[in-house]
Amino acid sequence: MLRVLIAGGGTGGHVIPALAIARELRDAHGADVRFVGTARGLETRLVPEAGFKLALVRSGQLKNVSLATRLRTMLDLPLGVVECVRLVREFKPQVVVGVGGYASGPGMLAAVLLRVPTLAYEPNAVPGMTNRWLGRWVSAAAVNFEQTAKYFRNAEATGVPVRAEIFALPPRPAGAPPRLLVTAGSNGALVFNETMPKIAAELLESVPGLTIVHQAGARNLETTRAAYAGSGADPARWSVEAFLADMPAQYGAADLVLARSGSTMAELCAAGKPSLLVPFAAAADDHQRKNAEVLVEAGAAAMLLQRDVTPATLLEGLRGLLLDPERRAAMAVRAKSLARPGALERIAAMVVGLAKG
Repeated sequence: MLRVLIAGGGTGGHVIPALAIARELRDAHGADVRFVGTARGLETRLVPEAGFKLALVRSGQLKNVSLATRLRTMLDLPLGVVECVRLVREFKPQVVVGVGGYASGPGMLAAVLLRVPTLAYEPNAVPGMTNRWLGRWVSAAAVNFEQTAKYFRNAEATGVPVRAEIFALPPRPAGAPPRLLVTAGSNGALVFNETMPKIAAELLESVPGLTIVHQAGARNLETTRAAYAGSGADPARWSVEAFLADMPAQYGAADLVLARSGSTMAELCAAGKPSLLVPFAAAADDHQRKNAEVLVEAGAAAMLLQRDVTPATLLEGLRGLLLDPERRAAMAVRAKSLARPGALERIAAMVVGLAKG
């Protein structure tokens, strides 16, 4: 039986594609897949819920944290590697897959030391610190962007796993009222939650028939709703939710998406949706800005840096796109051209190929 260890986690951007890869390996190739993560990541909840075994090791952040946190991480790192060496020796995986995040470094380093084949999964235009450091030693890499391949040995631009139904969305019906989708993952984005209510009334007034669907995150749901309600915007034309469960349907109904530029970007391309991207300013290695620049250079999106976001600039950016259907149509075509269907199957095939030597 094929045995695969997936190392990494932390945020949804790491854990969700890792689970998609695990399911594909299990269901299509009969693999026994296990995870190694840390106690501070989403993997502690999502991996067991998905029916996979999870081992926890010590590891932490090195970038954009205090000196005390960096020192603690440096002390934990050797212990994490030792724990991962023990796990690899016990489980005996044919391949270790690193998906980024806290546990990816110790897990991949243990595999390299024990000469177990490794696959690095890298969804960002510029790899994070762990993958940049390990890139020269991994056996192969599955990357999202062609320009990322230079950081790794044996890299293939597979794209990132995206649900098949997002690729299959029909075009928006001609004459349908325009809709703006505001999304920033399960936690929402404070910059959207604070700024959108300030411009909602004027935006709705200037774009005939426009409706707004805004994902605010559970923590800021009530304050964001209250801000919209107090803005004077027509309550029949906006909706604020903590979490949007059916994202394929939301993309299908949207004419423009206001979003961050992390894992959402692959879905925007698969759906063929024009977007205004506001990269998360504190993202490690500024990777969200670098991701957004790929789409902007391709003509698939517009970008507004977070430091430049004001009610006036956000209103101008959104109104300009919403009132220019020809530009949106061109952006949609270019976004779709960047999509990579079949990414999940290609990544799983790479794992199987490494296992066979």
